[in-house]
Amino acid sequence: MEYLRSIVGGAEIQVVRGDYDEVCLPSSLTVTHSNNSLRIGLIHGHQSLPLGSLDALSAIARQMDVDFLVSGATHAVQAVEYDGRFFLNPGTATGAWTGAWNSSKPGFAVSSNEGVKAAGPHGDPIPSFALLDIQGTVVVTYVYQFIDGDVKVEKVEWRKPDGYGVDERVGAKTPITPGVGSVMPQSIPSPTPMSPQNAGW
Repeated sequence: MEYLRSIVGGAEIQVVRGDYDEVCLPSSLTVTHSNNSLRIGLIHGHQSLPLGSLDALSAIARQMDVDFLVSGATHAVQAVEYDGRFFLNPGTATGAWTGAWNSSKPGFAVSSNEGVKAAGPHGDPIPSFALLDIQGTVVVTYVYQFIDGDVKVEKVEWRKPDGYGVDERVGAKTPITPGVGSVMPQSIPSPTPMSPQNAGW
C-alpha cells in the first residue's frame, strides 16, 4: 500500500479484497465522485457468477446502487456499457495466468461500438491496465494492452444518462430508462491491418 501511495503522491487509495487475500479489506466499496453525481462501485469480481457475466455484474451494480462498476477476477479486459451502466475490468497488469484461460490460441481484446471486450479467454492473458479520466458524469477510460511486443491503447468514453441513477435522497428527479448513455470506443493510434481491433469487425 505504501508503494501505491508513493505513486499517487500520497492521495487516498481505495482497495477491495480479492478472493485469496487474507488481509482485512472490504469485499466491496462505493465511491462517490463529482458532488455525488457519479457513484462508482469496486469489487474483486469473484462475487459474479458466472465469472465476468454482465448480467451478474449488472445485478451487483443494482444492488450496490452504482452507475459504474469496476471489477476483476477474469484477467480479461472489458470496458462496456450494459443495462445503462458502465462496467470496467482492467484485466491483469502482469498477464498472470488463471485457470479460466485456455492456452490453445492467443487472447486479445477487440473494440466495437459497444466498448472494449475480451475475445477470450483464449491463450495467455494479455497484460493490461486502465486509466480513468472522470469529469462530472463523463468517464473516459484508456485501456492499455501489451500485445505482440507493442502497447495498444483503446479510448472508451461513457456518459451517464441524464437523470439515470441520480440519488433521490438529495431530491433529484426519478431515474430515466436505462440504456440511453453512450459508449464511444476510439483506437489510439489508428489500428493497423494486423491489430486485434480489425479481427472480425
